[in-house]
Order: sequence, then C-alpha cells, then structure tokens
Amino acid sequence: MEKRTTHFGYQEVPFEEKASRVADVFHSVAARYDVMNDLMSLGIHRYWKRLTIERAAVRKGHQVLDIAGGTGDLALPFAQRVGTEGRVVLADINESMLRVGREKLLDQGVGGNVEYVQANAECLPFPDNHFHCITIAFGLRNVTDKDAALRSMARVLRPGGRLLILEFSKPLHQILSRVYDEYSFKVLPRIGEWVAGDADSYRYLAESIRMHPDQETLKSMMESAGLERVDYTNLTGGIVALHRGIKL
Repeated sequence: MEKRTTHFGYQEVPFEEKASRVADVFHSVAARYDVMNDLMSLGIHRYWKRLTIERAAVRKGHQVLDIAGGTGDLALPFAQRVGTEGRVVLADINESMLRVGREKLLDQGVGGNVEYVQANAECLPFPDNHFHCITIAFGLRNVTDKDAALRSMARVLRPGGRLLILEFSKPLHQILSRVYDEYSFKVLPRIGEWVAGDADSYRYLAESIRMHPDQETLKSMMESAGLERVDYTNLTGGIVALHRGIKL
C-alpha cells in the first residue's frame, strides 16, 4: 500500500508527520509572533483582522469559535462584542501559541467569557450546530487535511452561522507577485533570523503560502464542505483573501 504524503512547505512528507512539523515551527516562533506579524506585514495585518471582525457581525450573547486563534488578535475584540452573555472559544492545536494567547488576553483584562481549548481543526471537540460564528485567520494553510477541517467547522456551525477564513492567497497582478516573491524568500527569512533567531521557520511560512489553494479553489472547497453563499474579498492586491460562507 502506497504511503500517503502531503506538503510541508515545498517538501513532501508522510501525512502523519506534518502536524508535528508545523507544531515545531510554532513552538519556535510563539514568543515573538506578534512582533513578527507587525514587521512582516508592516502592520497591515491589523487592518485585515479588523475587516474580518466587522464581517463576522457577532452580537451580544453569541457563541464564537476562533480556530488557530494563536495570540488572540480576534478573540479579544470578539470577547468584547459578545459580552458576558456570550462566549468565545480560542482554539489552537499548538500549546505554546495557546499559552501566549491566554497570557495576552488576561493581561488585557479579558476573563470569564473566553475559553481556551487545545484542538485539531480536523476533528473539533464541540457539539453539532453550536457556534454562531467561526473564524480561522492564517491557520488553514498549516492544516494537514483542509477538507476534513472545513467539514468539521461546518458541522459545529449552527444553521445561519458564518465561517470566515482569512488567509494568504494569490496576488492578482504579475508584477506584485514577483515583488512579493522577492520579499517572501529573501527578506522574510532574514527578518526571522534577526528578530526570532529562526530563519527556517519563516522560510517554511513563505513556502506554505505558495502551496495554499487559490481564491477560487478555496471557495469550491468551502462549498463542498456544505457551506453556501460563499464569497471572498481580495485584500492588498490578493496577497490575502477573506472568504465567507453561511451554513443554511
């Protein structure tokens, strides 16, 4: 029987090894993750995330799941919006990222309406038809079986609920694509080495972006998982796209 493989950046690795390799990357970068996000995107990631929060349209009393929630950039404003009547679950497969996120939110005074869960997106440990809104920002490309993860998200989303996926995508213009490649493969690893002492992890992150499905492919994958009225918005020339789907 042929052994199943998948990609880890540009490498082909055994299917069952990818999760542990991705875990090693994020254990390495967790402590400097927020600083690196600001440096890598020149702060633009904050705009992308604000738009995601606005499009999520959560209200007081809502149940929200933020998958691959990392250091809490979405969970924090969600917690403020759902209020004490609601609940936000910050879920991440990586213990180091989850710990950094928990400490950050506690430092911001966020407490009783946020729950922290170490979870794999492919098999979410939540009941069917439960959340009003699910978000995953810059995490789907690191998931081994993306189709399984999308089905799992659709399962725990309640009818009428929204799934929003914020992720790097394919630039719309050839010149922008060339400039972006130069930055990603030459500048980004050097910044990673300088700030986080880890060039290899940021080289992997650049490669993982190139291996992620493009805008239309991800839209089709969401539809196949059972989501409807799927659309997407290209941001910063398609370097990032925000996909949104509804469970009817």
